[in-house]
Amino acid sequence: MEIDYVMIGQRIRKFRMERGMTQERLAELADLTPAHTSHIETGNTKLSLPALVNIAVALDVTLDDLMMDNVCHTKHISMKEMDVLLSDCTDIEAKALVTIAAAGKQALRSLI
Repeated sequence: MEIDYVMIGQRIRKFRMERGMTQERLAELADLTPAHTSHIETGNTKLSLPALVNIAVALDVTLDDLMMDNVCHTKHISMKEMDVLLSDCTDIEAKALVTIAAAGKQALRSLI
């Protein structure tokens, strides 16, 4: 499998911009030079695992968020959405929603 450094760089840039962070600030937080950060975002350089981890920490994202295509981390996104959905539920509401989800899953699998 080839690592797509351009896509990783684009994801890094997207998360950085969503946080209103400059390349210089990201570089500072990730212990990189601004030039290196720029090259990473454009995919013009391969980044090391320590640099990738530092960037993920600086952006407060997971390594999956930076490495995976949308198709690959759909389950991760769904789990976050489910956590948000259940976060303000009472125990009774949460149990009911879990029961509904289980029934929906069973019905979906019977169709496939």
